[in-house]
Amino acid sequence: LFTELGRCFWLKVYTIPEGIKTSKGRPLQNLITIPQGDKVKAYINIEDIKNEEFLDNFNIIMATRGGIVKKTSVREYSRPRTNGINAITVREGDELITAAMTNGNCEIILGTKSGYAVRFNEKGVRAIGRTGSGVRGVTLRGEGDELIGMICIDPSMEPQPNILVLSEKGYGKRSSLEDYRVTSRGGKGVKTISVTEKTGKLIA
Repeated sequence: LFTELGRCFWLKVYTIPEGIKTSKGRPLQNLITIPQGDKVKAYINIEDIKNEEFLDNFNIIMATRGGIVKKTSVREYSRPRTNGINAITVREGDELITAAMTNGNCEIILGTKSGYAVRFNEKGVRAIGRTGSGVRGVTLRGEGDELIGMICIDPSMEPQPNILVLSEKGYGKRSSLEDYRVTSRGGKGVKTISVTEKTGKLIA
């Protein structure tokens, strides 16, 4: 589990109480020692944290609202601690919004509130240790713009997936992965949806 202040916590699935469809669920504070004021923003499902081959071949990529991305080897997260560990040093005024697992050959798409998306290969992001703060993933377009989401795609996947984007006023648009040309990390990206008064800003 990854929090907006950049902490990482572990939770064994069998320790989460199973509920029925209408049950409220349990507060995460009852299951992990998350500090007051921090919030969980992302989770990754890992089958075996002791598998040596897996630890060396997979990475975790995190992205912040300010457009920063950071890649770290899964091995860095292979020794769980009750109080969590620092996964990324979040810069002042920024916060972690998402995290995903990659296999070393994935392509990353970052979407922004202004309706643009940038696509680049993860090889453009060097793996660094847990205390680093990451590198520029996308250049935001002016004040009020921010990163709203990230997806990681294995380009060898067949058939190629489609990309669905959603706006705050309930508009959705599905387009082909090919519509997003591969650029270098840190660019402004291509238009993914026309943001108008009618659609509202991009949210996912």
